[in-house]
Amino acid sequence: MRVFVTGASGHLGSAVVPELLKAGHSVVGLARSDASAAVLADWGAHVRRGDLDDLDGLREAAAASDGVVHLAFKHDLLATGDYSGAVDADLAAVRALAEGLEGSGAPFVGTSGTAMLAGLNRVGTEDDVLGSGARIDAENVLTAFAGRGVRPSVVRLPPVVHSTLDTTGFVRTLIAAARAAGRSGYLGDGANRWPSVHTLDAARLYRLALEEAPAGTRLHAVDDEGVPFRQIAEGIGRHLGLPTVSIPADEAPTHFGWLAGFVGIDNPTSAELTRERFGWVPAGPGLLDDLGSYFSG
Repeated sequence: MRVFVTGASGHLGSAVVPELLKAGHSVVGLARSDASAAVLADWGAHVRRGDLDDLDGLREAAAASDGVVHLAFKHDLLATGDYSGAVDADLAAVRALAEGLEGSGAPFVGTSGTAMLAGLNRVGTEDDVLGSGARIDAENVLTAFAGRGVRPSVVRLPPVVHSTLDTTGFVRTLIAAARAAGRSGYLGDGANRWPSVHTLDAARLYRLALEEAPAGTRLHAVDDEGVPFRQIAEGIGRHLGLPTVSIPADEAPTHFGWLAGFVGIDNPTSAELTRERFGWVPAGPGLLDDLGSYFSG
């Protein structure tokens, strides 16, 4: 299968692209820079230059492929506080890519997040479908293309996708915040729970979704269903040799920066249906066991 992949040289892409190539697929990766293009070429992927703002280019690339895996997201906007701008750009890109595949019957694996289920006040499942909201709209637009001759599916990622491949994710941000403040922090009693998954396990699930997921499927790339945030903070503090403390709510923006709006969410999430339906069994270490890899080398 000739697969067009956005975000191909990023954190997830650095695992998904090799996973697809190893399985015998041909990959065309979207690259914004010469450096990204060189990385993709070294892996054995084809390169298409462009970015998420080139909607006509996205439609064209999708139409020329046998399937799409959409990993890209404007994390640079997220880091500046323009979350709505990043979400809007993602929605536009999803619509353009799906339009490029319309009528082909080809698979389109999109990316969403389990954090959208945090307001349920219970363990979220793959069968939970929400009406509207940030990233929810893109998920719903994509799955609706099942009625327009596309085989769409969505992989919901947990807040933490961890491994040595992670250079800019939430764990890296929390480590940087702790270093800057001289203390590792959590909000309240830190009992709120974050699910997580190892990058390589997530990559395998993207491949399974591309190859097997029925139209309209939502999958959860979740290993740890809910790690208490205080334990994450304590692990970071232990590795840095810093105290771990509760950060008052009014100090959260100063301590956590752009991540302040996320650190307090309680997001217990199940992947039981994903495991049953696709035989997906995570093999990588859990988050707390893998924290040490962020401090080695």
